[in-house]
Amino acid sequence: MRKKTGLLFSVIISVALILTAAGAARAEKILIFMDRMQNDHLKAYGVVYKAVAKGIGAEWLLNYRNGSFLMDNADFVRETANYMGVSFETIDDASAAAIYSVVKENNMDAVKIEKAPKVAIYTPPDKRPWDDAVTLALTYAEIPYETLWDNEVLKGDLKKYDWLHLHHEDFTGQYGKFYGAYKNAVWYQKQVRLYESNARDAGFASVQAHKCAVAKTIKKYVEDGGFLFMMCCACDSIDIALAADGVDIIPAEIDGTPADPNCAQKLDFSKTFAFKDFTLEMDPYIYEFSDIDVDANKFFRNPTDKGDFTLFEFSAKLDRAPTILTQSHEASVKAFLGQTTAFKRKCVKDNVIILAQINEEDVKYVYSSMKEGSFTFYGGHDPEDFAHEVGSPATNVSLHKNSAGYRLILNNILFPAVKKKKLKT
Repeated sequence: MRKKTGLLFSVIISVALILTAAGAARAEKILIFMDRMQNDHLKAYGVVYKAVAKGIGAEWLLNYRNGSFLMDNADFVRETANYMGVSFETIDDASAAAIYSVVKENNMDAVKIEKAPKVAIYTPPDKRPWDDAVTLALTYAEIPYETLWDNEVLKGDLKKYDWLHLHHEDFTGQYGKFYGAYKNAVWYQKQVRLYESNARDAGFASVQAHKCAVAKTIKKYVEDGGFLFMMCCACDSIDIALAADGVDIIPAEIDGTPADPNCAQKLDFSKTFAFKDFTLEMDPYIYEFSDIDVDANKFFRNPTDKGDFTLFEFSAKLDRAPTILTQSHEASVKAFLGQTTAFKRKCVKDNVIILAQINEEDVKYVYSSMKEGSFTFYGGHDPEDFAHEVGSPATNVSLHKNSAGYRLILNNILFPAVKKKKLKT
């Protein structure tokens, strides 16, 4: 009996030693790597968002393996990543320490992701004729969002959200300048009636005045600490609306009243987000708002230059904000057009940081802080649809799960989630 008891005791001690050794060597961190080895770059953002929403610790390793994420070792992270098809590694404390050492010694940084930001999409109830790349990206990545439009903006609902994206809206009140091509289309006429009715109901004399009030409210949201992201024609049209506050810039063909003949001289560029010294396009038959936009036709005509753009590299430890926004596994991103394809550098304000350029004259992606908040403008309509046309079907994002162009959108989603120290430049 004593021999059996001694043997049993020896077995218990051995098992305990094995379990202790296993515990000491077990994985303490989860690394979601974001280089070209990642199976699904876009859903990786969704995994991080979901985990942070549950209070699981996470860091963004800027410039380490193209902007990887280091997370606490939790069953939820592993299960969610496996379910969503996101590649990851489990690593022990020694391996994590080695990563931190590499980050410290190179142009890299480790920033804590503090919260899952509350996201809003400014979008009309009838989204025709456009789908929206940001909405598609959020849906694919399984990141939750809410929608709002003019009424909610003007009554103060923006304060509920950390991050706001503007759908392909025309804030000038010209209905996207579709007059020339689609003035007889049912959807266009319906849109005009809807916008005119909304303006009247809100107490404004014109759609231009209504949209300008919305634009000013959005600007105040940013100044008070909000994060704003825009693509395509929302970028230039909101600045045109702000510069033309109180000045009629709408041709009579569109709204029935003549534009101010001196409107060009009355623009106030001090009111805008990003652009200056631009010239308005007053012809209602020309599908363009101003000379801010780069003429997309030149990319159709040039077989050697389709408008691919190059991301700039920033100092991760000193310029955290632009570094976050440019995390990518591709330094050069393939072109995509839009009503506003890109921005002429000469029209970009001096305080605005250029994140990516097509060439010396044309820039694609810009950022700036604005008082307590910040904004990012990204030219083009859809990163995986080179020349999206009216009525084209929405992109199937699952076919582009490693899209660098879409990944830039999702960098912006997590941007307000990181630790605020040194965030703004």
